[in-house]
Amino acid sequence: MGHPPLEFSDCYLDSPDFRERLKCYEQELERTNKFIKDVIKDGNALIAAIRSYSSAVQKFSQTLQSFQFDFIGDTLTDDEINIAESFKEFAELLQEVELERSMMVQNASDLLIKPLENFRKEQIGFTKERKKKFEKDGEKFYSMLDRHLHLSSKKKESQLQEADLQVDKERHNFFESSLEYVYQIQEVQESKKFSIVEPVLAFLHSLFTYNNLTVELTQDFLPYKQQLQLSLQNTRNHFSSTREELEDLKKRMKEAPLTCKLPGQPTIEGYLYTQEKWALGISWVKYYCQYEKEAKTLRMTPMDQKPGAKQGTLDLTLKSCVRRKTDSIDKRFCFDIETNERSGTITLQALSEANRRLWMEAMDGKEPIYHSPITKQEEMELNEVGFKFVRKCINAVETKGISTEGVYRTVGSNIQVQKLLNAFFDPKCPGDVDLQSSEWDIKTITSSLKFYLRNLSEPVMTYKLHKELVLAAKSENLDYRLGAIHALVYKLPDKNREMLELLIRHLVNVCEHSRENLMSPSNMGVIFGPTLMRAQEDTVAAMMNIKFQNIVVEILIEHFGKIYSGPPEDSAAPPVPPPRVAARRHKPITISKRPLRERPVFFGASVEESGDQLSQTPNGSIVTEAPRPLLRSRLPAPRPGGEEPGRPSAELEVGKLVPRLQDGGVKLSSKAANGVVSSPALRTSTLHARRPAPRPGGCGRDGEYDGVPRPRPHGDKPVIMRPPVRPPDPPCRAPIPQKLEQRPDLIAVTAEEVPSSVVASRTKFFETASRRTSSSSSPQGRIPGDES
Repeated sequence: MGHPPLEFSDCYLDSPDFRERLKCYEQELERTNKFIKDVIKDGNALIAAIRSYSSAVQKFSQTLQSFQFDFIGDTLTDDEINIAESFKEFAELLQEVELERSMMVQNASDLLIKPLENFRKEQIGFTKERKKKFEKDGEKFYSMLDRHLHLSSKKKESQLQEADLQVDKERHNFFESSLEYVYQIQEVQESKKFSIVEPVLAFLHSLFTYNNLTVELTQDFLPYKQQLQLSLQNTRNHFSSTREELEDLKKRMKEAPLTCKLPGQPTIEGYLYTQEKWALGISWVKYYCQYEKEAKTLRMTPMDQKPGAKQGTLDLTLKSCVRRKTDSIDKRFCFDIETNERSGTITLQALSEANRRLWMEAMDGKEPIYHSPITKQEEMELNEVGFKFVRKCINAVETKGISTEGVYRTVGSNIQVQKLLNAFFDPKCPGDVDLQSSEWDIKTITSSLKFYLRNLSEPVMTYKLHKELVLAAKSENLDYRLGAIHALVYKLPDKNREMLELLIRHLVNVCEHSRENLMSPSNMGVIFGPTLMRAQEDTVAAMMNIKFQNIVVEILIEHFGKIYSGPPEDSAAPPVPPPRVAARRHKPITISKRPLRERPVFFGASVEESGDQLSQTPNGSIVTEAPRPLLRSRLPAPRPGGEEPGRPSAELEVGKLVPRLQDGGVKLSSKAANGVVSSPALRTSTLHARRPAPRPGGCGRDGEYDGVPRPRPHGDKPVIMRPPVRPPDPPCRAPIPQKLEQRPDLIAVTAEEVPSSVVASRTKFFETASRRTSSSSSPQGRIPGDES
């Protein structure tokens, strides 16, 4: 039940019932005042929490941006470049989100706190002042009335008339105070309906506007996220491949640490002790020595050089090397050398007997000592039997296993692999094995093929061209990569090129079934990169280039038709790479450099006389129309046949997403990777939709009728829709009391933003208040029986 109205005529009578009703109004006023205080307090706490959260996010963003990846090697793959820039992209995206949030927080106080504070202080505070005046004038009037009624009738007539005038004057003052107080308390009671709700509405509008902007940023983020996931998956695959090779190298180094030599590096190097003869005796000085066998040069760098000594690196040319007899010197592991630069012999001491043997063998010592070579499996050759084996393996895979998930990735049993290889390469009856038999499963066949290719005496793509192929893959220019690899393929020996074509053609066929087997060109590159290409040296630096070997194989698969359509026009040499200062042809994926969206204005701005709104959005664009109601756009309905092409689900597994993206199932353009979404399904409308409001009784899209959406099929996601928007009412032009004219924030909204019921309620209140004010301006016309 609402409060009964306070009639102005009751102000004169001042009955107990009037006082009781007035007391109810006062209690409601106090309750409203307490509520506003709580809203202001909790609103400030919410704004402070948002500001604190925003500060924490910005600090987190700065931490991300301050970190820079360092990679091993001299060149990064495209995927590694994307990963290296990812933290910077994350930071800039978070900063963009926080910029929007900071704008919302800056407006929050003006939209919520200040209007409520002003209403509480100006309206409720002013009403309390009226109450004090009403109570003071009432107490004064009734006190004087009591004294007046106690006057004796025997007093002079002039005294009685003067007393009557004073009582009438106080009664008039009290009536005016009562009238003003009743008018004011009822005005506050009526105006609080919109004066309190409007600031909260404006604040929620700004809050939901920010949330809508974050949803738009999420839509912009999806293509970048999917591309980055592909880069991460590719880099993880390269890492797994490189790790296996490094573990194998580490194992071999443990067994024979001095057998792995770098081409172009010294034949042998290490620490030796040299006998130095001084006037006071003999001393042994530690040197780091490097010997090049072809040039017979020995470089000796002193390691125990004393402070102030000027002795530097010695470059000597070897003449001869002789093992020192054990009984001729009291030191072990010694040998003598003669050089062109020094007269006499130089006695050197190795670190062990085995170490002395290696040094003497490298220097062609007079007593060469042979060390047993490392036990190595008999190397296979690229001969007729090998071609027959590869063709049979390819035929078996394409016949019964091309759709097997993880084909070539899944490893077979070592026992079965050795059994198949021994049977096929048996010298007595080579090639007499039926791979179509059920005895040999697909894993065994694929593992045997990889084992054969990996254990060739020289890899299919040869040691000679290895360095050039890796350098081509490291190029930043995609056209140069393809052209250089195309030219280098035709530099291979005929047998090698024939074998490579046979294998790549097969891998292209396998990748065409990537939807079933999940083996994309990138995955095949990871598997066959170390198989078809191998560095001649076994070093960590060579292992770090395996990822570029993978890229070479990936390019061969993706451009098989062009490369094997014929040799390039000039196959004598690869095309000259462009200078390094040129712009990178393959740009890293990015989200921060996408075009900014047009941002809507916040609710609650002032309105010009023309009714249009002129404001500046955060992006700098000028909006010259009144803000429209919040409309949520419908998401595109899924097609009956399944998912739309171009709109991949965010929940797709990366392993399934890789082949789908690369075989055309899900296509994301380079513009989409850079933040500009070209697919219609990935576009989202801005906050203020530009479509007209649906007409009453009309049929909306997708089968909607009379604003009621059709039943949602089972399995479809619910779509949030606003109720139909009614045509806007004309702007309110009712007369406004002077008190509210000073409050533009209470009336600065357009008719489209305020429901018609609120406008009608406000108009009626102002008209009633205006009539009451004009009719009650003279108290004589309102007090019955007061003829004086």
